[in-house]
Amino acid sequence: MTKKYLIWDFDGTLGYRPGGWTAALVEVLQREAPTGDVTADQLRPYLQAGFPWHTPEQPHPTVTSADLWWNALDPIFERAFRAIGMNAQRSQHLARQVRHVYPHPASWRLFEDTIPTLARLSAQGWTHMSLSNHVPELRSIIRHLQLGAYMSRLFNSAETGYEKPHPQAFRRVLDALDGPAAVWMVGDRTYGREANGMDPPLYHRPHMGHDGVSGNHHTKGEGPQCRLQH
Repeated sequence: MTKKYLIWDFDGTLGYRPGGWTAALVEVLQREAPTGDVTADQLRPYLQAGFPWHTPEQPHPTVTSADLWWNALDPIFERAFRAIGMNAQRSQHLARQVRHVYPHPASWRLFEDTIPTLARLSAQGWTHMSLSNHVPELRSIIRHLQLGAYMSRLFNSAETGYEKPHPQAFRRVLDALDGPAAVWMVGDRTYGREANGMDPPLYHRPHMGHDGVSGNHHTKGEGPQCRLQH
């Protein structure tokens, strides 16, 4: 039987980390320099550039390990810590701690309707996959949140080297499908079919994204009979 596929974004669609990256840096400071009084608002301006998803036109397939991936981000975190008054040596040390704090599975949450929605759509005959711009530890996060039972495949930019909306990010997913009857991308950003070969996202929803930025919710097109209501 020909399958129908839903390709899900993860962060902001199925799950989230409260406070995003800024909260992780604040947590590092609270652990390593508890006498300070730094807020997320002070750090946020320094986290608006430098992540791989900020330059999706620049693939990174040669970054083949988690250490290499995180090493490339250390200068971003160092810049943020220097901006709040830490010296260079201290900033380097703090930056190296972010890789242990941000992806910790216990820090991640599912939206309350995620599992019921996936279950209902599975019952309607849809096969779920995930395509996400994320950290190397995403598989561990998904296991911890008990999403593995619903996701048949995971395509993570930290592993493939291609961030959405780079065409190769979507091509890798489409090449893995076996003559699908339908393919829908579900996420918090619109990528047109002409750009990726998939139908556009069905649902946008309010979410706490990488840095606490709210999105909008709307339904688009015809597809699975289920609505995300977060």
